[in-house]
Amino acid sequence: MIKKIIFFKALTIIFCTGLFSFDNIENRYISSSKDSKLLLKQRDKLEDEEIDKFILGRSFFNIPWVKAPSSTRARDGLGPLFNANSCISCHPNNSRAMIISDEGKALRGLLARLSINSDEDKYKEIIYKKGFIPDLVYGEQLAINGVYGVPFEGNIKIDFEDIEIVFPDKTKTVLRKPKYSLENLNYGNLSKNTLVSYRVAQSLNGMALIDLIEDEEILKNQDLEDKNKDGIRGKANFVYSPISKKYELGRYTHKASVAKLKEQVAFAASNDIGLTSSIESDKKCTEFQKECLEAPKGLDEIDLPDFRLDAITFYLKNIKTYSLNKNSEIYKNGYKIFDILSCNKCHISSFKTKLGFEVKPFSDFLLHDMGEDLADGRVEFLANKNEWRTAPLWGTALNIKINKRANFLHDGRARNVEEAILWHGGEAKNSKEAYMNLDKKDREKLIKFLEEL
Repeated sequence: MIKKIIFFKALTIIFCTGLFSFDNIENRYISSSKDSKLLLKQRDKLEDEEIDKFILGRSFFNIPWVKAPSSTRARDGLGPLFNANSCISCHPNNSRAMIISDEGKALRGLLARLSINSDEDKYKEIIYKKGFIPDLVYGEQLAINGVYGVPFEGNIKIDFEDIEIVFPDKTKTVLRKPKYSLENLNYGNLSKNTLVSYRVAQSLNGMALIDLIEDEEILKNQDLEDKNKDGIRGKANFVYSPISKKYELGRYTHKASVAKLKEQVAFAASNDIGLTSSIESDKKCTEFQKECLEAPKGLDEIDLPDFRLDAITFYLKNIKTYSLNKNSEIYKNGYKIFDILSCNKCHISSFKTKLGFEVKPFSDFLLHDMGEDLADGRVEFLANKNEWRTAPLWGTALNIKINKRANFLHDGRARNVEEAILWHGGEAKNSKEAYMNLDKKDREKLIKFLEEL
């Protein structure tokens, strides 16, 4: 009897002290809760100092920046040219942006990226480091706002053309083909050589966990020569990292043109808000924008010193990630069809992370030819005009819940999951056609599955 008591006391000590614990590290990061505030929450098991850093990063992500100089030195430096005055304004609840208002006007979550084509030697260093050449007058991204005394660059206008699609079973649906244009250009007309690519601000779901996937796990899915003859290639984008000063595997953005999360934070802060950092040290003023060049500057040398930039990055690395439970009936039923259609050849369901647990982003993070209908003419490092990074599908359920007009694909043209499928071309054409040839019940099962991811 005494031995039994000692044994149970020992078990109590083990469990209470955590020497033997059922804590699952995966559950610290990932949740299947469809709480619309989930992506605002910190992951489990942060230490006190980490919580402080998380809160600091969240504050710089959420609270608006102001024009310099200002008494609030920690938050001055907005602009002079900018699209938004905070990160959260383009990522509602850290989710995907809307592109159009009820009145039909373009919203700040839709961006116009600008570039020119040239093989002149003088641009070689720019291409080496940026992967493209910014427009000489307007820079690399159109700014829809300017601080007082600095003219904004212009506005985006959206019109749509309806395209009727008829399925083999005679079901009909309508796609909307966007017709984007720029208006109110305050620094003159764009050069005829300027390419404009329209991009919607993406969901921040799973940003941290993408960083935890080993390069080798992504690269093993490349098939540049289509050796298995399935029509799907997959190509990694290798991009210049301003942190390591060398080329690395691209993981972030619509064309996988950024290697590290910290770099993506710095690029977005610069292009969207006008904030300088150790990574992006110059204000986005071209030589043709006199008022921008002469605008007052903040008292600090850079707007986002490393401790603030690191705090924002830490915040994004430690928010919760939504992922559908693979043991659910919706997952099991839908994934069977997903597999039959070969969707999983690009939207790979799972990867093992450096920490040893599995994540289910439903992406291979590689570039694929998506056909001429989605081509934008823009090259970014190794990404050609019709190539896009496979969009991670996890978080789709939250995107729909947070934003009823979730706007799928790189420019937000697709109003729902089915429309996104129907825009697939190029390497994905066979899967799209296979989807269209499913009976209606199976199409509905697949859509239900995708809407729950």
